[in-house]
Amino acid sequence: MAIERIGVHESTEIDFPFDVFRDELADTAPEYVPVREDGGADPESCDAFVTFTHQDRLLEADPEWIHTTLAGVEEFPFDEYERRGVALTNSTGLHGDSVGDTAVGLMLTLARRLHDFVAAQQRREWAFPDWDEGFTLPGERACVVGLGTVGGAVAERCSALELSVAGVRRSQEPVAGVDDLYHPEDFHDAVADARFVVLCVPLTDATEDLVDADALAAMREDAYLVNVARGGVVDEDALVEAVRGGEIAGAALDVFEEEPLPEDSPLWGLEDVVVTPHAAVANEFFYEDVAELVRENLRRLAAGEDLENRVV
Repeated sequence: MAIERIGVHESTEIDFPFDVFRDELADTAPEYVPVREDGGADPESCDAFVTFTHQDRLLEADPEWIHTTLAGVEEFPFDEYERRGVALTNSTGLHGDSVGDTAVGLMLTLARRLHDFVAAQQRREWAFPDWDEGFTLPGERACVVGLGTVGGAVAERCSALELSVAGVRRSQEPVAGVDDLYHPEDFHDAVADARFVVLCVPLTDATEDLVDADALAAMREDAYLVNVARGGVVDEDALVEAVRGGEIAGAALDVFEEEPLPEDSPLWGLEDVVVTPHAAVANEFFYEDVAELVRENLRRLAAGEDLENRVV
């Protein structure tokens, strides 16, 4: 199957500029063209697309293949892709380092009170923390929920920082950096003695509202929730109540039920809740990883082989 023209939708500009991505793939045969809502190439002229989010306009052009720079594809209409015979691939496996670094950075932020210092700087205030506010990571325990590429990267970093690590996943095969493995049925037991609970699972029927009022009640009062997974994995109303009521110490959240996070969300103003704008994947070299995946799948298409990271 020959792909002659690949449209790069403007939504990918959240990840990288079009020109940088096109130039990285200059050694491949297809022509790469920008697709914009107010102009650019006609989608009907393209055989395949690279996009960030699902776009009806691209799917309706009946391409051979659409690649998303996202790892999570729950918003893509699988049935429609199958009906039209369009292959869909995602970027799972490319975010381990960036999200792993972010998760541990958020843990360090909470432990070392860095968010308080940034807020004090905005007020031009020299504010030393109370004697019992800050703590160090060695000797603490983290529970990493989901041990795929991202969860595995978080677990290895936690272990390197001398935390003990519990991991939650269905398979009980050993994972580097994980001291104790728990089955999802034992989720509450897994989080019960952790200072940090780090969510790294995809959003599925099984994980939606996984962290609900009962799960939060099972956590320690001095525990922090770190979510770099999907917003729907956490019941936000229950989380707000748990933080307000002192059931847990706080949270660091990169993902939310509604994005952008609404201006009136109580999460903005909660003490010891750190909000970041779904930016854990941000990485100046991400375009190289996506380009390599596109390059490999072009080779596979030409050879009649199965696509890497195919979800439909």
